[in-house]
Amino acid sequence: MSEQIYDLIVIGAGPGGYVAAIRAAQLGFSVAVVEKRSTLGGVCLNEGCIPSKALLESSEHFARIDHELAEHGIEVTGARLDLPKMMSRKENIVKKLTGGIAGLFKKNKIDSFTGQAELLPARDSIHKVKVSGENGPLELSAKALLLATGSEAIELPHLPFNGDTTINARDALSLTEVPKRLLVVGGGVIGLELGSVWSRLGSEVTVVEMLPQIVPQADPQVAQTLQRSLKKQGLNILLKTRLDKIETTKNGIVASLTTDKGEQQVTCDKVLVATGRRAHTEGLGLDVVGLTTNKQGQLEVDENYQTAVPGIYAIGDLVPGPMLAHKASEEGVVFAERLAGQKSSINYQIIPAVTYTWPEVSSVGQNEEELKAAEIPYKAGKFFFAASGRALCTGMSEGFIKVLATPDSGRILGIHIVGPQASELIAEAATVLSFGGSIHDLAVTCHAHPTLAETLKEAALAVNQEAIHA
Repeated sequence: MSEQIYDLIVIGAGPGGYVAAIRAAQLGFSVAVVEKRSTLGGVCLNEGCIPSKALLESSEHFARIDHELAEHGIEVTGARLDLPKMMSRKENIVKKLTGGIAGLFKKNKIDSFTGQAELLPARDSIHKVKVSGENGPLELSAKALLLATGSEAIELPHLPFNGDTTINARDALSLTEVPKRLLVVGGGVIGLELGSVWSRLGSEVTVVEMLPQIVPQADPQVAQTLQRSLKKQGLNILLKTRLDKIETTKNGIVASLTTDKGEQQVTCDKVLVATGRRAHTEGLGLDVVGLTTNKQGQLEVDENYQTAVPGIYAIGDLVPGPMLAHKASEEGVVFAERLAGQKSSINYQIIPAVTYTWPEVSSVGQNEEELKAAEIPYKAGKFFFAASGRALCTGMSEGFIKVLATPDSGRILGIHIVGPQASELIAEAATVLSFGGSIHDLAVTCHAHPTLAETLKEAALAVNQEAIHA
């Protein structure tokens, strides 16, 4: 096997790497993938996107028993949490999906190797990779290399992870019991999603965020609506707050905070640090092949995703842009197609973003703050789910949809949603933006009734104060 020269070796089998490998194989390339985990799918499938959504769904069902079913005339008594069974369900979903990728590799004749990949000096324009695994070191060769090793949680110097009292997202997805008191450091997507899970299951959750709003990249009005809802659900959110230190006492962990109103202390049982992620390049041996990272720890690439070294490419969290699984997957497809000589591309301005809290938050395109900063004229239309028949029937009517468009042509510049099924509704919004669509395009599209999707049409009509049901 070591004498075979592949067309492409992909290092990392996350949503960027495995998608790139499959698309390259479809295009006729001989492909090998090196993954250090024993299972495929990377952080997303093993310890990120999928397990967190499984627990979010389960915990939401549990929370509805107490807070929502009675409104529907359904009285439930004696309900109890079986956390081991909930965790087992999550693991089974992960196992099914990671096994599915292995099946796709087999179908597309992709060779898979388990172990740590290390770059070696190229010989005669052939790139070399050393794989250190259970079966000993192995050397692979290829005409091209794709680095898709993803990212890892940022560890704060004064809050090192220990897997027990100070935990990261991976740890928080596998707790064996519900913490009585949980302190979440970071009010971004990961912190709020996991904070929501454990709050629904009975934990007293406090979220501290240094910035003046949660989900910093979100539209400010959307973020404010989400914060109010999370507060009603029982989460205590402290903005403009910094965690200075923690001290373990017999009563728990005492966290010393600095807020805009002075110093404060919070006692908890576990501290979840969710302050962001950074590109994972440790152990790759970038220096051996002459590669250096930028100030953000990422690799700069050209339009073909080629790094400064010919024949070595990078995608996903290793390169600039939002650290999103679907962004990495799109880059994987475009990389493979451009390697095959096609002129594929990605419009990075219309990559949707989603936060899977309750209510959900999603967005695509520019928000009002960005438009103001760029001095781009716009008009805004807003429609509230409280006026949606379908939302009222489901009992989930918090939030709104906001559409931003140019004053003259009505071309849509951005769409922002906070409310039920925002993660699904954003797909139509992204499609319209992809084709340079306008509020008129949405307005003349017949939407089924009653649906949540109707609210998107109404929000588009509201830009020119033409919404029927506002």
